[in-house]
Amino acid sequence: MMEAAPTPISHRPRRHPRRRRIPRAAFPSTFTLLNLLSGFYAIIMTAQGDFDKAAWLVVAAGLFDAMDGMMARLVDGVSDFGIELDSLSDIVSFGVAPSFLLYEFGLNRLGLLGGVLAALPAICGAVRLARYNVSFSEKKDYFEGLPIPAQAAAVVAFILVFDDVDWFNGLERGRVSILVPMVITLSVLMVSTVRFDALPKPTPRYLRAHKLKALAMLVAILLLIFLQEIGLLVTITAYLLHGIGRALRWAFRAASGEVNGDDPVLDL
Repeated sequence: MMEAAPTPISHRPRRHPRRRRIPRAAFPSTFTLLNLLSGFYAIIMTAQGDFDKAAWLVVAAGLFDAMDGMMARLVDGVSDFGIELDSLSDIVSFGVAPSFLLYEFGLNRLGLLGGVLAALPAICGAVRLARYNVSFSEKKDYFEGLPIPAQAAAVVAFILVFDDVDWFNGLERGRVSILVPMVITLSVLMVSTVRFDALPKPTPRYLRAHKLKALAMLVAILLLIFLQEIGLLVTITAYLLHGIGRALRWAFRAASGEVNGDDPVLDL
């Protein structure tokens, strides 16, 4: 019996290799790494004495941080890996970078004590992020404790506005006397359980149900576009005062017996 001739190589059916799908988490993680890169360059600019560029790089990191969250929800790419990577990036961009910026901006005049004070945003920010990660369940309309990006925004807005102001640059002890309470207040707010509003979800349904939040967000965007650093300072100040004012209002009502002490609006 004769054997069949082998099929010529050119006529053999080709097996197409299976294409590897890019994981969904890769899309938002790209923006997370850009956040980290911006924070790293902010540290470099601070070391070179260019505080304005360093501050704007922290702002850029904040934009990338917001975009990675939106991308994660858009492609349904929320994962434990993304959450951990986001926190690691945030501690650099919104913790270490602002801390080093504060130290070089004026707290270095206090020597060792100034270094300890400047480290508070990074230390308290790390504690705040760790607490958020272990308690993360689902997206809420509020944060317990000041979000670390909001703390960083307050720091860089202050530096951008007052870095070129003559009377502020002429201060010696005055500059430190302003920076110290600001750093301590922002750091304490991060590790507190005072509630601060989360950013509105960019969906028509959510915006219709929360018209005041949507209006506030629109006003904040317009302030940032037209007033830039002044707009950033006004926006973050209003955000801080809203959260603190709501907490003080609840504390006053609790002291006067109008609300139950177990009310979850504030738990110091």
